[in-house]
Amino acid sequence: MTRTILATFAAATLLSGCSLVPDYLRPDSPVPESWPQGPAYKAEAPAEAGKPLGGEVAWKDFFTDANLRQLIQQALDNNRDLRVAALNIAVAQGTYRVTEANLLPTINAGASETEQRTPKALTLTSPQKAATTRRYNANLGVTSFELDLFGRLRSLEEQALEKYLATEEARTSTQIALVAEVANTYLTLLGDRKLLILTEETLQTRVKSLDLIQRSFERGIGSQLDVAQARSSVETARANRARYIRQVDLDKNALTLLVGAPIDETKISVAGDLDAVRFVEDLPVGLPSGVLLRRPDIVSAEHQLKAANANIGAARAAFFPVLSLTGSGGFSSLTLDTLFQASSGAWAFVPQITMPIFDAGRNFANLDSAKASRDIAVAQYEKAIQSAFREVADALAAKGTLSDQLAAQTALVGATRDSYRLSQARYDRGIDSYLTVLDSQRSLYGAEQDQIAVQVARLSNLVNLYKVLGGGT
Repeated sequence: MTRTILATFAAATLLSGCSLVPDYLRPDSPVPESWPQGPAYKAEAPAEAGKPLGGEVAWKDFFTDANLRQLIQQALDNNRDLRVAALNIAVAQGTYRVTEANLLPTINAGASETEQRTPKALTLTSPQKAATTRRYNANLGVTSFELDLFGRLRSLEEQALEKYLATEEARTSTQIALVAEVANTYLTLLGDRKLLILTEETLQTRVKSLDLIQRSFERGIGSQLDVAQARSSVETARANRARYIRQVDLDKNALTLLVGAPIDETKISVAGDLDAVRFVEDLPVGLPSGVLLRRPDIVSAEHQLKAANANIGAARAAFFPVLSLTGSGGFSSLTLDTLFQASSGAWAFVPQITMPIFDAGRNFANLDSAKASRDIAVAQYEKAIQSAFREVADALAAKGTLSDQLAAQTALVGATRDSYRLSQARYDRGIDSYLTVLDSQRSLYGAEQDQIAVQVARLSNLVNLYKVLGGGT
């Protein structure tokens, strides 16, 4: 009989599985079919057949600096945010497996002893006397197994699967963001260290100028105003030096947090190596439809949309009857020594059907809520595409102009350096006042600071373009 019950469960399981989940249709892309055009944008490398798009280039191929590669790998091994993202996958996977298990019956083995005393006044024997009885049971049983005739459990299983897949994509997105953040923090550190070296060199030059002007004043050449202006220039450089010393240490702290462990400063390039940092610049961009739909955050948003769509099927199934089966088969006996004899066989089979009649509108409310959640997921998916389109467009606009800006800024540094040299020569010959020299000196220092800032911005934008195109693992 136990075989009959199990065969019935198996047949019912095979017959179940009708789905009330709406057909999924990917929403139309809410962005143009091509990237923006204009003065800020330059022709990008086309996506040739057989060659990977920007988001398919592995990070080890994009970042060629050995020290940066080591920092990124260390971050991938130790970063706590990435570790949490990986553990979230384990949680989502466990939830999916639990939901998937609901599609199959749970069989439990049980054994029990029941001892009962009947008082004398309730016995039917003559003469009346108190009686003690014992019962022993051993069985395999299935309790309230729901036959998924209308796909409620399968809809919930599909929802859990899509959420699990969304969590996996979220982890990939977190990894890409971490790689980019480590690279940008590394570039910021190199830039600030280069600014610190520039400031220290500027400070030394200004201190020497102050000494010369002070001596000239003591010999009756020049004025006290020149001395005051030179001293002001020195103190400004000292203040900037203190600021950049602080900023370098802040950059190190930020990099240590991202890496998840103390960094080996001896392996970090010196500030002058900022000029030698190179990244892949000819990333094939392709069309928005081919790039954006590959981004992990957008893929994750689509899985969330599919999960919300599957939840509608579960809400619809709640309007239909629920058929559940409870059964057991085993042995039952009044004595332990005869429990497993053939004559002690026992079984029970209890099918049950439940039909919702009146629930005060609960099922309708759940269905309306599920549909609204699906519409929210659609809006979030479309917003993710729109945000991604803007991020790529911004990065392309910056890429098309930062190289020109750096070239112009480099030329400006050369021009201001010539101006400073000429003004210093005119001051030495007594033609101009020291104020002219001071203005030229400030202009040169400011131009050199801006040049370093543009260098960092240009490299950082390449990192950002790599990230917004979908990165690579």
